[in-house]
Amino acid sequence: MTEKHFILDEADPLIFYGVNNANMQMIKALHPKLRIVGRGNVVKAMGDEEELCAFDENIQRLQAHCSKYNSLSEEDILHIVRGEHTRRDGISGAIVFSVTGKPITARSENQQRLVSAFDHKDMVFAIGPAGSGKTYTSIALAVRAMKNKEVRRIILSRPAVEAGEKLGFLPGDMKDKIDPYLQPLYDALEDMIPRQKLNEMMEQNIIQIAPLAFMRGRTLNDAVVILDEAQNTTPAQIKMFLTRMGMNTKMIITGDITQIDLPRQQRSGLIDALEVLREVDDIEVIHFNQKDIVRHRLVTKIVNAYDKHDKELNQTEKRNNNESINPD
Repeated sequence: MTEKHFILDEADPLIFYGVNNANMQMIKALHPKLRIVGRGNVVKAMGDEEELCAFDENIQRLQAHCSKYNSLSEEDILHIVRGEHTRRDGISGAIVFSVTGKPITARSENQQRLVSAFDHKDMVFAIGPAGSGKTYTSIALAVRAMKNKEVRRIILSRPAVEAGEKLGFLPGDMKDKIDPYLQPLYDALEDMIPRQKLNEMMEQNIIQIAPLAFMRGRTLNDAVVILDEAQNTTPAQIKMFLTRMGMNTKMIITGDITQIDLPRQQRSGLIDALEVLREVDDIEVIHFNQKDIVRHRLVTKIVNAYDKHDKELNQTEKRNNNESINPD
């Protein structure tokens, strides 16, 4: 009689074991010659060597399914152990699957262009209005790359630009002050990775979320690196970030040039980078627009209203400038 331990290093144990250990009971029923005990992220099995080898293969397939789809049912277990396809294997077009098992797909033409560009380019700029899915799609692509073992790490960053509130007046230590700026990145990750697994990955620095200032001096290898809200970087900051790129690394830079929170006299690093890098090969720039907005229908109307207002304001400023230069 041999005993082996199997580590659930890919799957979330809560999903793997199922509600009230229903999945574990199914696994035990399908391996009657083994004595199986699951606790935490360790599954122990006792039996003869041949049975344990077969069980090892099944555990790996079950983990892979659990990790990819963020779900595992008794029906899935039955099909996988029998070597059959599950009902989810036929789903096409999904980038990754949410924590509820729902497929996350490109929902617009430009989101699909971002998916394609990520597959073929090492650096992609995604420019467009709020709600167009730039950041969410980018993070989904990063999670997919990590799950497929194409990279070892995901690094997400944002400039911590004060917009309305001074950092010094916010409560808590520096992490507490900066976290609100990074919350949209946490929100997206929590949609795609079970909370317990996400916490483990962050503790092990497999997933890192940090303000842009923390990037200085680093070389980022074997990772997907995303810079969000890049319109709020200075030219020096975005140059520093782009030159952190290491081997086997992909970068996605997202931003909205209509929502710059820098002081009026400060030039946006994103605008500067788009001009400087426009003739560099292997960099793709994708411009999102109002048609890509996938939030509440009012968001599109709000964006359009502000665009119209900004155009009218610019025209008024030009007329006033011309009148001051050429008085009657």
